[in-house]
Amino acid sequence: MQANVAKKADIDRLFNETKKAYGKLDILVNNAGIYEFAPLENVTEEHFHKQFDLNVLGLILTTQEAVKHFSPAGGSVVNISSVVSGTYAPPSGSVYSATKAAVDTVTRSLSKELGARKIRVNAINPGMVDTEGFRSAGIAESDMRKQVEASTPLGRIGQPEDIAPAVSFFASDDASWITGETLFIAGGVR
Repeated sequence: MQANVAKKADIDRLFNETKKAYGKLDILVNNAGIYEFAPLENVTEEHFHKQFDLNVLGLILTTQEAVKHFSPAGGSVVNISSVVSGTYAPPSGSVYSATKAAVDTVTRSLSKELGARKIRVNAINPGMVDTEGFRSAGIAESDMRKQVEASTPLGRIGQPEDIAPAVSFFASDDASWITGETLFIAGGVR
């Protein structure tokens, strides 16, 4: 099911359709996101709001709706953040990096708020990963990719299959006593 998670009506439809299809909800992976890099002099209100509305507000609204559908047994929320949320914040990435720092903080805050309801909230901070968005943004063959690969201890960018097992772990009962944590999966970049 497809939805623009920056729009409350789309979120409502997404969860109603999910409930119809699966009957219940016990895992939410907040993976929707956008990244646009711009030097300070090119940052506009539109540039800022486009990223914050999707990367932060969308994550909060989606989690808010998911919590309504989790059973009394609880559930798991896995937020996809980024290695750029901390010390790796790149030049021209101030807005995107700020959105991902917000995701990390929201993760910790919601883990405390929702813990009593048996809802775990964790984050994964991937490094550069070869995704559809990565390719459509033109990064796949860019100098930026080459620089990241050169500075990554494991010498390559990530693949979706490098991230998926950690998402599955956080969503599983194997992580039943883990909440408020952030796992960096970035080939050694920090």
